Amino acid sequence: MSTNAITPRPDHRQSGETGARAPGKLILTGEHAVVYGRPALAVAVQHYTEIWFTPLHKTDGLRTAFESLAPSSFYPFDILRGFKEGLDRRFEEFMSGALPVQKILQKPDDLAVYALTSLLPNLPVPGGRSGFPLPVPGQLRSQSDMPLGAGMGSSAAVVAATFVLYEHLLGTVQSLQERFEKVRFCERLQHGRGSAIDASAVVFGGLNRVQGDDIRSIDLRDDHPLVTSDGWYWVHTGTPVSKTGECVAAVRANHGSDTALWDEFESCATDFEMVIRDGRDPTHVIRENQRLLEQIGVVPQPAKRFVAAVEALGGAAKVSGAGAVRGSKGGVVLVHLKDEDAMAGLMDTYPEYRWEPLKMATEGAALITSDAMSI
Repeated sequence: MSTNAITPRPDHRQSGETGARAPGKLILTGEHAVVYGRPALAVAVQHYTEIWFTPLHKTDGLRTAFESLAPSSFYPFDILRGFKEGLDRRFEEFMSGALPVQKILQKPDDLAVYALTSLLPNLPVPGGRSGFPLPVPGQLRSQSDMPLGAGMGSSAAVVAATFVLYEHLLGTVQSLQERFEKVRFCERLQHGRGSAIDASAVVFGGLNRVQGDDIRSIDLRDDHPLVTSDGWYWVHTGTPVSKTGECVAAVRANHGSDTALWDEFESCATDFEMVIRDGRDPTHVIRENQRLLEQIGVVPQPAKRFVAAVEALGGAAKVSGAGAVRGSKGGVVLVHLKDEDAMAGLMDTYPEYRWEPLKMATEGAALITSDAMSI
């Protein structure tokens, strides 16, 4: 797996800025089933979250300015150690049932700052700036070209990009495996558990098979349809009102003990993997996967109608991610349809949906350099 750095457009960089970015992800198969030890396939996609650091000398902490997340926040240096410990306590409250998962993080920016503090577990809390391990006080800002809350791994991308950025600033580069473990650990604050799916995609890039703690990269030839975007698309049907944790809990309550059902999911994932590896037509396995997701109740009616419209054109589609157990928005839907004109014509009838060809990102989180383009 390559760790080549990526380059920004010059107009995206402010004076003295340093940046890193991480790709998003789409789940091809195995969402929900992976919670019960079954395999899942996830692909990193060429939509990125960038994290930038700008030195600010007239301050004693970090200011955040995260695009589309929250108003600017300030984190004084002398509270950072206690800040991490406080979030760890809130996670323990969640684990004991005393706090809902959506209450662990008090501000969206907290996840990136927590990731930063987790890099510094053995360093003393500074008294002012003296001896503080950061290069200088400053501002963290973000930008992203992926929809938030749509199951594309935006929170994991924030964490991974933050790690790469501060590994560079602190001169303490981690291995990909170490970075994966840290991203997975931090992600538990967002979803109530460390997501191996999201962490593997944003750190390693490419296509990965995830089953429990076993992460395996799947190499595809250069002319594979997933690499060339031939017939593969993603469609955002709207951000669900029910978050991932709520969907997982609802499915567990209604189907968690149905071993035969999860065996069906596993069989579908096994077939899906074989089809992808061989570059064969995935229509039948995508349709079967969608039927199973409908059975567990995570596909809203509008998404079902959209899937039916794709199937009427000879293609296949499925919810990619947690889906929804409330409301009409289903998040991202994965589409396979070979006829480009038919796909364009269909999407003309859904002007409210964002859609694009699925473009696989072969590399995970990386430092942004001056040699390539940013989002």
